[in-house]
Amino acid sequence: MSREKTLFKNTLIITIGKVCTQLITFFLLPLYTAILSTEEYGTVDLLNTLVSLLLPIVTFQVEQAVFRNLIDIRENEDAKKKIISTGIFSVILQCIVYIGIFFLISPFFENQYKYFLATNVIAYIFASLTQQMARGLGKNTHYAIGSFLSAFSTIIFNILFLVVFKFGAYGMLMANMLGQIICTIYNIFALKLYKYVSISEFKKTVLMKLWKYSLPLIPNAISWWVFGASDRVIVSGILGVAQNGILSAAHKFASVFITLYNIFNLSWTEMVSLHIDDSDAKDFLNTMTNMMLRFFTAMGIGIIACMPFVYPLMIDDKFADGYNQVPIMMIGSVFNVVVGLISTIYVAKKNTKAIANTSIVSAIINIVVNLCLIKFIGLYAATISTLTAYFIMSIYRLHDLKKKYFEIKIEKTFIISTVLVLIPILIAFYSNNMILYIIGLAIAIVYAYVINRKNIDKIFKMIFKRK
Repeated sequence: MSREKTLFKNTLIITIGKVCTQLITFFLLPLYTAILSTEEYGTVDLLNTLVSLLLPIVTFQVEQAVFRNLIDIRENEDAKKKIISTGIFSVILQCIVYIGIFFLISPFFENQYKYFLATNVIAYIFASLTQQMARGLGKNTHYAIGSFLSAFSTIIFNILFLVVFKFGAYGMLMANMLGQIICTIYNIFALKLYKYVSISEFKKTVLMKLWKYSLPLIPNAISWWVFGASDRVIVSGILGVAQNGILSAAHKFASVFITLYNIFNLSWTEMVSLHIDDSDAKDFLNTMTNMMLRFFTAMGIGIIACMPFVYPLMIDDKFADGYNQVPIMMIGSVFNVVVGLISTIYVAKKNTKAIANTSIVSAIINIVVNLCLIKFIGLYAATISTLTAYFIMSIYRLHDLKKKYFEIKIEKTFIISTVLVLIPILIAFYSNNMILYIIGLAIAIVYAYVINRKNIDKIFKMIFKRK
């Protein structure tokens, strides 16, 4: 099977497992924003943000090292036992240390939701670890089912706790935790991980190997947390939790976009890691990078064009102030895709230090720009700072990749045409005029078809081409 067809197949498998539940979550936004106040919604979002910050710190990103190393030894049962056992026992010990520290410092903080920082962090850690093991073992179907069970059960528990029992913010936090636990239990039995786990297989040399790969990813993960979450912490602290609720609701549209990209990126990372040393790797990566960039840019612009019709339907009126933030978030997310497509090459080369260095600098830029502007332009500071940081990171990584390995050439005609199309769509978006809304949407549809026409032909050929 060709690399392109394998990539398409793996992406399709993962998409089936994730997209349906992600879309259900998205369409439940009217329920969440109607039942919860802006303060409650902002509080839940802030706590989930802190959970995402603690995950890489507690685990040292060992789950990422387990995934990358399992790719190289899929046919070696003894090596798999050493990697999986060492990864699991390392994470267990780190979680014990985390729980100890948490209970030492928790008395100094008065917050009714603080214990969810303990339970939810642990639940997310083991769900993430077992999911990365599924990917590393090449069990993408199991990964997709685990993702489906996690998201679907979270949705069911959310409806139960919010609508039936009226638990409010507590309900959403409990639902998130239970969804991760169900995912972990499924992976343990579906992958038969218990067959790979033995204390005798825990090896210090393997642990050092995993940590050598994973430790540079900690600052990188924190930097990505800064991009995705520090804006919310700053907004909560300076403008208030209610404003963070508005920002969080508006961000859901960019989140759907990034989720769709991340689904592809799971398969893309595996594919690049497997074929980075092929003789035609440079040409293959250039072709696929431009192909996927055209696709996701068209999707991002299409989401912007749809917002005048979709936002009022999906988001309660009390969150309406977030509408104007969406285009800035979407453009920033497109640059995020550029960064993601390039970063897989560093992962394949096991050069995690290069990933960390550029992420840290960009994260600092994000915080500084946000803090400098927030008193003057309010919520716009959060979205503009993130857009600025993603843009700088994408430019730098393109340059750095050229210097270290090879050049990824983004087509100039694509860049020019995108800018020319984006301008009238943005004018239509902010016009408050229905006719211009429709014109903007029509332009986005035509643009998407024109720049992806060759991509569509290739996909159909891959699907229907006989072996």
